Amino acid sequence: MRLFPAMALVVLLASTPGEAETDAAATATRAAEMLLEAAAALAEADGARDRVEALTETVRAYEEGLLALREGVRQAALRERAILLAFEAERDRLARLLGVLQSIQSAPGPILMLHPEGPVGTARAGMIVADITPSVAREAQELRARLEELALLRGLQDAALTQLTDGLAGAQTARADLSQAIADRRMLPSPLALNAEAMQEILQSALSLDDFAASLRQQPSTAPDDLPDFAAAQGRLQPPVLGTVLRRYGDEDAAGVARPGLVLATRPNALVTAPWPSSVRYAGPLLDYGNVIILEPEADYLLVMAGLATLFVQAGELLQGAAPVGLMPGPAATGEELILPETRGGGVILSETLYLELRHSGRTVDPSDWFALD
Repeated sequence: MRLFPAMALVVLLASTPGEAETDAAATATRAAEMLLEAAAALAEADGARDRVEALTETVRAYEEGLLALREGVRQAALRERAILLAFEAERDRLARLLGVLQSIQSAPGPILMLHPEGPVGTARAGMIVADITPSVAREAQELRARLEELALLRGLQDAALTQLTDGLAGAQTARADLSQAIADRRMLPSPLALNAEAMQEILQSALSLDDFAASLRQQPSTAPDDLPDFAAAQGRLQPPVLGTVLRRYGDEDAAGVARPGLVLATRPNALVTAPWPSSVRYAGPLLDYGNVIILEPEADYLLVMAGLATLFVQAGELLQGAAPVGLMPGPAATGEELILPETRGGGVILSETLYLELRHSGRTVDPSDWFALD
């Protein structure tokens, strides 16, 4: 991870003129600082006492920094488009203004003092020029400020593309290191004893996620008694992945199927974490849901997360809150891919979906009542 592009972007934006300091510049400055901090955290993760926890925080820091930088670039592109549209709408007036400014600049001083009607005409022309000069100067200053802002916005987008590329490379390195750290830790035995034969029978007989969850509920609870009070966390849980709500509880999808859970749209390879200290009741493929993780944060509660690609956990593990559980599918994106779709009006960057379902006493409940969704 090279730090120079990020540092250059911070310096560039910090030195911009006051009139050219846009929301996009402020957002990009904050994002650049976040990515610098993430790079520093990645360098320090090797010496951390809990390397998995340190790398988890590093990956999430990269994701948040990249998200903020992309938002800054999106704002910059929209502002640039607005300025160009304003220039196009005022093209004739700006052309006349530039013509006046060029003629004043190129005309020799003595000629400007002459008038065909003699001294009286010269005096009248002088009064007219005295009246319009402040207006022309004011418009010239406004034009200059907008041109400076346009140059800043274009420089911001060019610098951000380089920084995004480096940030994505850093995020990929952090994810790979996290995967290796978790693989090394997996050599430890599982703290919970599970009936593998019973689980296999449940998998073979389940016709739906509802059937599978109901069968799991018939098995003994694996949630230790000393876990924090999950019911008291209602409304305060952080979503397990950075993304946005695509469909809410009971909404129908394109095929007309209504599911009793949330569908979160997220980016490829996004990190998924445990929202609460839990035991892992199941981790693996299930029907057509892809890889599924079922957590038990408290007896008689099941939290289902479906649609992952890489799994970091296995059945029988005990997890702390915010522990990494897996990664979303998808190829690694380049910096340009991260910028362009949104600025062109599309939403294809959020190409992966995580299905989130919460069950209490065998019945689904609306996860929106439990998670602090923004």
